[in-house]
Amino acid sequence: MSEIEPKRIIYCGVCSYPPEFCEFGISLIKCQQWLQSNHPEMYAKLYPGADSSSSATASDAAGAGSDQPVSTLAAATSSLSIDQNNKIQQDLAKKQHREEVKQQKELAKKLSSKITIKRIERNKRKHIISISGLEVFNIDSKKLAKTFASKFATGASVTKNAEKMDEILVQGDVSDEAKSYIEGLLKEQGLEDVKVEQVDDKKKIKKAAAAAAAAGDKGGK
Repeated sequence: MSEIEPKRIIYCGVCSYPPEFCEFGISLIKCQQWLQSNHPEMYAKLYPGADSSSSATASDAAGAGSDQPVSTLAAATSSLSIDQNNKIQQDLAKKQHREEVKQQKELAKKLSSKITIKRIERNKRKHIISISGLEVFNIDSKKLAKTFASKFATGASVTKNAEKMDEILVQGDVSDEAKSYIEGLLKEQGLEDVKVEQVDDKKKIKKAAAAAAAAGDKGGK
């Protein structure tokens, strides 16, 4: 009696589930790309109408769900037992729920946060601006500093503020221009409602006002 060779089950290198179930997850496009690169025959079987030279089809599938015939999916999953199917479906549902909760929390945090652009007077006519709060919105401070240095033809660097968080220091009073550029970055993320606040360094203002008042008192005497 010949030995029965166990059926080999392929698991996705992105979401770790069988490729037949990738469409129920949250990373369909990446899963499709992985499957196309590593198992092109299975990719062609699961996504018969997909254009291998374009990612547009994968994007449509992510937005509208899989358009493949139900029979194709059923045939592909026929090798799995009912218990395996049920377990995978339950795990996928839990994973998707956790991811949705995580995304909702991250969005709530972003919408309740703000980016601060502080205008600091160095002397009579020279200013610098400091920009903080970018890390919440996944904006790379170092890249943005380089962009500002090039865009405004000035010096820009990244330092740590009192809270040990990154802040960008830009030479010159370019707070309006910086605000407009950052709002554009937020808009790309669909975060138009996030506040970009412009403030003046109150310590500097108070110090200047006190000095002016002291000078006035001396003049009066």
